[in-house]
Amino acid sequence: MMNKLILASSSPRRRELLHQIGVSFDVKVADIDETPLQDEKPDQYVQRLALEKARKVAQNVSSPCLGSDTSVVLNGKIFGKPSDSNEAREMLEQLSGQSHQVMSAVAIVETTDSGERSDVVLVSTKVTFKKLTADQIDRYIATGEPADKAGAYGIQGKGALLVSGIEGSYSNVVGLPLTETAALLERFHIPYWQNL
Repeated sequence: MMNKLILASSSPRRRELLHQIGVSFDVKVADIDETPLQDEKPDQYVQRLALEKARKVAQNVSSPCLGSDTSVVLNGKIFGKPSDSNEAREMLEQLSGQSHQVMSAVAIVETTDSGERSDVVLVSTKVTFKKLTADQIDRYIATGEPADKAGAYGIQGKGALLVSGIEGSYSNVVGLPLTETAALLERFHIPYWQNL
C-alpha cells in the first residue's frame, strides 16, 4: 500500500524540491520552539527539530509526516534566520571568505496502532563564500532575500553570487537533501517520480 506524505514545513523551497522529484504530499505546518538547548551540538539540534516537527503533525494524522531542519554552521556556531537586517549583515560578514557547513536533518514519523515508527537522516555540505565587500553585503541585504533564510543567504537565488564553491549535496543547501530524502521515502513506501 502506498502512503500519502504530509510535509510538516511551511518552506516553499522544500515544497518545490519535493515537487521536483515527483512526490505527492499535503502540507501541515508544525509550530515548535526552535531555540537550541544548552550545549546542544549543531548536528543534534537539526535532528531534534526535524523529529519534533514531524512528531507534532504525526500526532493528529494517520499518514507519515516529513519534518526537516536546515542550519548554517560556522566554527560550531548555529546561524538561524536573521531577526533583522543588522543580524543579516553580521552573519554575512562572518561567512565572507570562509567555508561553513550547511546541515540538514530529514525525519519521517508515522504513528500506527502498534506505536511510532520514525527515522532521521543527517546531511552536511561544505559551502565556501567569496570575500565580500561591505557594499556587496548591503546590496544583497537590500534585495530582501536574506530575511527568511538560515545564514542570511539563499544559494538558489541571488545569493548564488556569494558562493565560490560547494562540496556535497546542492539540494541540501537549498533546504532538502534529495538523494537521502528519497531513500527515506522508500523505507516508508512513499513513491516519487510520480506524474503530479
